[in-house]
Amino acid sequence: MLSITQIKKGTLIVIDGAPFEIIDYAHSHVGRGGSVVQVKIRNLITGNVFDRNFKPSDKFKEAEIEKKKAIFIYAHKGEIVLQNPTNPKKRWSLEEKIVGDKLPYLKPKTEVELIEFENEIVNINLPVKIDYLVKEAPPSEKGNTAQGGSKRITLETGLQINTPFFISTGDIVRVNTETGQYVERISKGV
Repeated sequence: MLSITQIKKGTLIVIDGAPFEIIDYAHSHVGRGGSVVQVKIRNLITGNVFDRNFKPSDKFKEAEIEKKKAIFIYAHKGEIVLQNPTNPKKRWSLEEKIVGDKLPYLKPKTEVELIEFENEIVNINLPVKIDYLVKEAPPSEKGNTAQGGSKRITLETGLQINTPFFISTGDIVRVNTETGQYVERISKGV
């Protein structure tokens, strides 16, 4: 069991049977009141982030998480299929609900990290930035970039994002998978 003084940013703990990661940690002491530790925690199963306060008497079980590399192959009928990068015969099949809102960012041959808790895959981590082919982009009009602005495009996975006006169909763009925002154009389409 971990005491409140043993946890820090990045520590993995179990709260109510679910694994959480400490994202931020701050100790505060208010006048004559007792000290409190304010933490920001992320549920590793759902990805939700919470703010919680803990007292010095609180104890936590350390979460035993195993992380494995995997390569996304395809999604079909509510399931996604991944394979081991070193042994392509070893495959995992997961329900799409485990991946949740990360599904539109998955494209074939994307390397991901499987998060395993109590011998069960509970979530995946994506690379922070992934490059995508632009499938559809409305044409740009000359002079419409003077005020900045953006237009909505569709990527090869069906994901729609906002980009600057100069992005065209066939371009390769880099997207931040944590924020869902355009980062930069990698190459211009032909």
